Amino acid sequence: MDPSVDTWDLSSPLISLWINRFYIYLGFAVSISLWICLQIVSKTQDRSLQEKSVPRAPQDLMTNGYVSLQEKDIFVSGVKIFYGSQTGTAKGFATVLAEAVMSLDLPVAIINLKEYDPDDHLIEEVTSKNVCVFLVATYTDGRPTESAEWFCKWLEEASSDFRFGKSYLKGMRYAVFGLGNSAYASHFNKVGKNVDKWLWMLGAHRVMSRGEGDCDVVKSKHGSIEADFRAWKTKFISQLQALQKGERKKSCGGHCKKGKCESHQHGSEEREEGSHEQDELHHKDTEREKEQQEEKSGLFRNMGRNEDGERRAMITPALREALTKQGYQLIGSHSGVKLCRWTKSMLRGRGGCYKHTFYGIESHRCMETTPSLACANKCVFCWRHHTNPVGTEWRWKMDQPEMILKEAVENHQNMIKQFKGVPGVKAERFEEGMTVKHCALSLVGEPIMYPEINRFLKLLHQCKISSFLVTNAQFPAEIRNLKPVTQLYVSVDASTKESLKKIDRPLFKDFWQRFLDSLKALAAKQQRTVYRLTLVKAWNVDELQAYAQLVFLGNPDFIEVKGVTYCGESSASSLTMAHVPWHEEVVQFVRELVDLIPDYEIACEHEHSNCLLIAHKKFKIGGEWWTWIDYNRFQELIQEYEDSGGSKTFSAKDYMARTPHWALFGANERGFDPKDTRHQRKNKSKAISGC
Repeated sequence: MDPSVDTWDLSSPLISLWINRFYIYLGFAVSISLWICLQIVSKTQDRSLQEKSVPRAPQDLMTNGYVSLQEKDIFVSGVKIFYGSQTGTAKGFATVLAEAVMSLDLPVAIINLKEYDPDDHLIEEVTSKNVCVFLVATYTDGRPTESAEWFCKWLEEASSDFRFGKSYLKGMRYAVFGLGNSAYASHFNKVGKNVDKWLWMLGAHRVMSRGEGDCDVVKSKHGSIEADFRAWKTKFISQLQALQKGERKKSCGGHCKKGKCESHQHGSEEREEGSHEQDELHHKDTEREKEQQEEKSGLFRNMGRNEDGERRAMITPALREALTKQGYQLIGSHSGVKLCRWTKSMLRGRGGCYKHTFYGIESHRCMETTPSLACANKCVFCWRHHTNPVGTEWRWKMDQPEMILKEAVENHQNMIKQFKGVPGVKAERFEEGMTVKHCALSLVGEPIMYPEINRFLKLLHQCKISSFLVTNAQFPAEIRNLKPVTQLYVSVDASTKESLKKIDRPLFKDFWQRFLDSLKALAAKQQRTVYRLTLVKAWNVDELQAYAQLVFLGNPDFIEVKGVTYCGESSASSLTMAHVPWHEEVVQFVRELVDLIPDYEIACEHEHSNCLLIAHKKFKIGGEWWTWIDYNRFQELIQEYEDSGGSKTFSAKDYMARTPHWALFGANERGFDPKDTRHQRKNKSKAISGC
């Protein structure tokens, strides 16, 4: 037998494997191929599931078409709060918002727009993953505050500059809260609206609807600007939490109507750039203009009325709370009374107010009240810090004058009663104080706005109460129609259109013509008339010639010149102690003014109030001044006037009385009644204002 056959045993396993090796190779190849295919399919499925479970990253987190692991985890890297403030309110809101943001463990930065250069740094917010918040106030004539002026100017120019384009800020996320006053209807929250619009026009993404705070407590949606901000802040923090989690809530496109967001109709979410971008921008601009027109018409249509169409009360719950804290005794829906500090002073024999020195008022028998808390100005030196409502016409429900007077006297008497037994209160003056003899309609607001002011004055005179009415020279028709009062005041806070606008901040667009017409109407009055000048250092003390021209226009009987009273810090005014003139400076101003008005001389002085009285020479008879008032004679004259149906008139000289020596300018007493004892306060750190 052949030995090779014995060597190769076909039944051996190794031989079998060798002979079938090609089939084995093929099996391995197929197995490996199947394993590779399974791995590919498995990874594809895992990636698909992961994309479904993780939200798409916003475009501003994209880099070269892919998303890094870090960017998936961090959707908001921080919050930057920009503020533009004149009085400090926006700055205060920025601090409050920062505290709320920090509670979410997010870094936060507060930035004054005055110190921020948008040309260099705003573009950084496109890729920063920050959320930028803008708290901006609207100041005079719808202009931004001084601190935000440059930022707004830059933003406006950039939004209309083709070199920046519609996607310059694409990727930046922002929210806006505006601070304004709806009493200035033509430019309510104009700055906030503009900043919101300009950012959007540059491609920035609005993360939530614009908030609008309203200083007018009557029309504020939540009762005050602070409450408006708190409501908006709550919504913002909720939206911020959603952004932190990567949730993609729909942001508002600025088309909300009556609480219903319609932004989805106009594509409020960010979209990729495409051929329809310009059409979409034009469509949104048209919708925004339409919405603003509807808001404006709705503002005037619904002004002062509730859902049932009835007139609303002037005093809202929030306003009632604020005024009550300030010591007001509120009457009905629009009136108030408060005890003047000079009333308290004279009850204790510590001297009376300047009206006591100039006109013989018994300060402890004087009731300071108003039938209208509303005013048409927002003066920088308002000693009520603008807690009262504002308006250009009467649009609230009205209380009857009989009720107002009755409750005013009762509330005044109740406040006087609280001084019974107080150390230093003179018993005879306490008893006299229970009977009101004078009424100073100068508490707050614009009394002449009250539609029944003439009936109210008639009731005062029937009760043998003299009337001292103050108006801010914005209602000339009402001045002309006013029945005789004991003494009619017009506040002349500035002598030029520019300075009056800066100091009084009037609501009327034609404020200057109204001012001049009011002075002309005053000149036609036969009873006592007074200009009241409040000097604000560095603002209105350098306009002597212009003041003289105004004196010739209104020909008042008297001119009171008083240094402004500083009433402490307020978010409503930028006034500081630096604006308060020294008494010597007031005296110098008066001397220079008198030199320009030859029919007038300095008559009286009340150093304690930093006030002087200039009187027309017709009240100087036989070398003696007759600036005081014969109140009993006035009551007789007004009664004769009423009995005759207004045909029997009388003039200021018919009820004048001789001025005592101690009240005259140049007297050693400097206007302090020698019957009383002057009291020097030990601590003068707290400002106390008077009527």
